[in-house]
Amino acid sequence: MNPSASGWINKFGSLVEKERDRYSSFDTLYRDLRSTGFVYGINMGIPQFIVAEHKLSEDECAKINLLNALYSTYTLETSKTDFKAFLEEIFRFYKELEIGHISLLSKILTGSQTAAHLEKLIDSRVSLGDNLISKTFNSIITNSLLFIDVLLFKRYLCNSINIREQAQLVEYLTINITYHALSSKEKNKSDERLAQLFASSLTFIEIDSQNFDGSYREKLLENRSEIENRYFLDVACLAVWEDKSLEYQESEFIFGLGKDLKLAEEDILNSLEEIKIFFIKNSKTIPFLKDTNLAIQFYDNMSKMVNKLILRNSKRLQKELSESKELVYLISKSTLKDLTPEEKKKVQNQLIDIFKSIPSLAIFILPGGAVLLPIFIKLIPKLLPSSFDENRVEK
Repeated sequence: MNPSASGWINKFGSLVEKERDRYSSFDTLYRDLRSTGFVYGINMGIPQFIVAEHKLSEDECAKINLLNALYSTYTLETSKTDFKAFLEEIFRFYKELEIGHISLLSKILTGSQTAAHLEKLIDSRVSLGDNLISKTFNSIITNSLLFIDVLLFKRYLCNSINIREQAQLVEYLTINITYHALSSKEKNKSDERLAQLFASSLTFIEIDSQNFDGSYREKLLENRSEIENRYFLDVACLAVWEDKSLEYQESEFIFGLGKDLKLAEEDILNSLEEIKIFFIKNSKTIPFLKDTNLAIQFYDNMSKMVNKLILRNSKRLQKELSESKELVYLISKSTLKDLTPEEKKKVQNQLIDIFKSIPSLAIFILPGGAVLLPIFIKLIPKLLPSSFDENRVEK
């Protein structure tokens, strides 16, 4: 399954039909979503029954996890498994929340199928940036508060009245809990990036309107569902454990919050243990923990994007390259020594001709797209016959 290509939602629907009994309760679903990082807003894995064609990026994992969480919530709350009925319900849900407006152009391009529209909507929910520049210069591009959609959908299926007001309240509580959890410790750069990530992910409230004076506790003490309270506690644990330690003041905050949320001490200890395990397993790859300068960040992000484009279009690229022997020769030559200015110009012109024939590579022919060509040329030898690269080390 490829969540970056059209039709992936219908593909998910065909796969999930064989996995109808995988979650016996919302508790088992929650634990699975927490283990993949979806609850924390850091998507490091996907459900085991999904087999990806290629290594997935964080935003692609987030798409799969969000759809899986929403569909599983639907089946648990309604005892229905009709995937088409679910799609119609989830689309109505997002309309009630007044988000994900789809432009007329998008409607024309995707047709009248609800699944096609929903692909666009989910993409807009998952990605914080809607253009190349924002994604390039910000390594954190995935909405960290997507689990709130799941909590709201659960409420919506029971009572759809005032669902947007509920969305505003849950976001308000989440961002306040995060702020006060971070304030219970000595802040570092990772804390600042985490706070920025959560603030950037807000949909229903404005961060500038928050005063963080502690008045949120009155709302927090109101009667809320246990699963919402567990989410609030896990978010707080994420904030305090990010530096891989738990000081006395931080511990006092977590246990005090857990008590306010009417959670048992066992549940509090479990939340702390789960976030500890998650960080031990994923700390080297969690985006907001990486401290790189802007140039390295730009190169890394563009390399990932170009690499994904190459992998997704490898067969078509191989076909196009096979029809241009001179281009193959020049690219192969570039892996061994520098090309002359004339040769470089030939490579650029011929590559752009190829990109014109593959729509998903249109980014290369946009103004400024030529800056990506060196990255492309560095990665493209993977598609060429080994005889063209004498220094290739086969894995």
